[in-house]
Amino acid sequence: MPPVPVLTIDGPSGAGKGTVSRLVAGRLGWHYLDSGALYRAVGVAASWADLDLSDPAALVHCTFDTDIRFQDDGGSLRVIVNGTDATDELRLETTGTLASAIAAIPEVRAALKERQRAFRREPGLVADGRDMGTVIFPDATTKVFLTASAEERARRRHNQLKEKGVSVTFDGLLREILSRDARDAQRAVAPLKPADDAVLLDTTGLSIDEVVDRVLALVPARAD
Repeated sequence: MPPVPVLTIDGPSGAGKGTVSRLVAGRLGWHYLDSGALYRAVGVAASWADLDLSDPAALVHCTFDTDIRFQDDGGSLRVIVNGTDATDELRLETTGTLASAIAAIPEVRAALKERQRAFRREPGLVADGRDMGTVIFPDATTKVFLTASAEERARRRHNQLKEKGVSVTFDGLLREILSRDARDAQRAVAPLKPADDAVLLDTTGLSIDEVVDRVLALVPARAD
């Protein structure tokens, strides 16, 4: 039996990989893995438990003990952490910063590795994150690395938050994105970088539909 096909979509924060991955998975009829949500969920659980984020052992225990479930709510993804709907909290910028810090801890990444690989099921999987093509699914059928200028990514995030009534400044978001990029690229374990066999796709100036179509064109024998 051939392995279950996997499409990995990696890239920095704000490149559009989450939205694109969900839409592509829907078009293909494949399962979807939001790896970032797993790290954010662990970060939220650690915050709720008031854990010391400099204590790898405590965070590893938290990783194994945290019950994380994904629920499809009419096309939107809800994330249930230890029985509580934490979707809105997971989307906060502070949670993203927390997840990035936790993701830099090798023991936490190792603890989540098999949990992520368990999402690989028939008929296929679209996995988005930062190391899907390099570490989690190195044998993926198709690998894509989405990127966009830092200014473009900050603008997108600024518009998203404004629509939700969240008051943030563009300059503050830009600084946070640049800081997160540097932290993700410089971490010792699984740094943010495209896989050697990944297709690089710059989404600056492209609509979501245009990016989705370009990604789908890369998938062999797609089922749409």
